[in-house]
Amino acid sequence: MSAVVSRFPSVVRRLREARGWSQEELAERADLNRSYVGEIERGIAMPSLGTISKLALGLELKPSSLLEHCE
Repeated sequence: MSAVVSRFPSVVRRLREARGWSQEELAERADLNRSYVGEIERGIAMPSLGTISKLALGLELKPSSLLEHCE
């Protein structure tokens, strides 16, 4: 498993928490279901590139910047 894949869940959670947001707030900002955001943060779901882009925009980042946090 690559470092990006293994670190992605905790990076999303850390970035969300650093903004003081709930999973529900991130989900709303990213136009995703709250339970799906929870599954991503727990490493249960592996997001597509489209979902990574939505998460990044929801976190006010570029998708490449979100992935850089995982390296």
